[in-house]
Amino acid sequence: MIGQRVVIVKPSQIELESFDTPPLKDNEVLLRTQVSLISPGTERAFFLALPNTNATYPIYPGYSNIGEVLQVGSAIEHLKVGDRVACTAQHASHVIIDATRCLVVPAAVAAEQAVFFNLVAIAMQGVRKAHIELGDSIVVIGSGPIGLFALQLAKLNGGIPVIALDQDTNRLQIARTVGADDIGDDALGQLGESASVVIEVTGSSAGILRAFQLAAFRGRVVLLGSTRSETDGVNFYRDVHRKGLTIIGAHEITRPRHESLHGWWTQHDEQRLALQLMAMNRLHIQPLISHRFSWEQFPAAYQLLANWDPSVMGMVMQW
Repeated sequence: MIGQRVVIVKPSQIELESFDTPPLKDNEVLLRTQVSLISPGTERAFFLALPNTNATYPIYPGYSNIGEVLQVGSAIEHLKVGDRVACTAQHASHVIIDATRCLVVPAAVAAEQAVFFNLVAIAMQGVRKAHIELGDSIVVIGSGPIGLFALQLAKLNGGIPVIALDQDTNRLQIARTVGADDIGDDALGQLGESASVVIEVTGSSAGILRAFQLAAFRGRVVLLGSTRSETDGVNFYRDVHRKGLTIIGAHEITRPRHESLHGWWTQHDEQRLALQLMAMNRLHIQPLISHRFSWEQFPAAYQLLANWDPSVMGMVMQW
C-alpha cells in the first residue's frame, strides 16, 4: 500500500513524500489516519533545530494520531478492523504500529478532540508530580496547549485558585474559557504574591525566574516546559535555598516504562485516562483548536508554526 507522510529534510525544510507500507507483523495493526495533531512547541523546535533538540535529519515528526484499524496481525485479540484508536504515530496517511501502543477511542469523543490525548498526558505527568492538595494555590505560566491542560488538571486536583499567566491577551481569554479562576498579573494580589505550586510551561529564562519569584515559602516549582537556552540570573541562595523550594523536572522521558506507581504513571496509563476525562466532559478541548488543515497543507502549517504567531494553538491535520 502506498501512503503519504511528512518529513523534515533539514532545518526549516519540510516535504511530503510517498512511501510503501511494510508487511504487517503478528503483533501489529495497520491504521488509516483520520487526524493527526501538530505539537507546536516540540515540532517547531525540531523544525528549526533549536537548542536541546540534538536532532539528526531527516526527521519524521508527529506523535498524536487518531486512525481506523484496517488490518490486524494474527496475534491481536483486543483490536478489530473498524476500531478507532489513538496512538503516538507520526504524521502519515497510513501507520503500522505495535498494537500495545494503541488505545480505543471512546465513541463519545470526536476524532479532533481525541487527537489531543498525548498533549493531555504530557501535561498530566507534570501536574501529577506536583502532588497538589485541595486548596493549594496554583499559578500556571504559559497558556499554550500544554499550559491550558495543566491548568485544567490542576483544578481537577483541587487547586484553589488556579491563575493563568501569559503575555498574550487572547491566550489569557482562552484560559478563562477553559476554567481559570483568574488571569493575568493583576490576579496575583489575591495570593499575597506567592503560590503553593507554580507550573512553568514556557521553558524560557524569564518564565523560570518568574516561577521562582512567585513560589511561596516551601513551595513547589514544576518545570513542565522544555527549555531551549541557559537560564541566566538565577540566585539559588535567594530564589531557592532561603525559600526552601522544591524544583521538579517534569519532562515525560522520566516516566516509568512498564508499571505505574504513586506520582509516576506510565505514558499509556495517562493517555488512557486523558481519553476517559474527555469522554466524561471533564476537559475543555474545543477552545484549543485554532487551525484545521488538510494533509496537503503541511508546508503552510509548518511555516505558520515557524513564525511563532501566538494565535497558533492546536493545529489539527485532516487526512
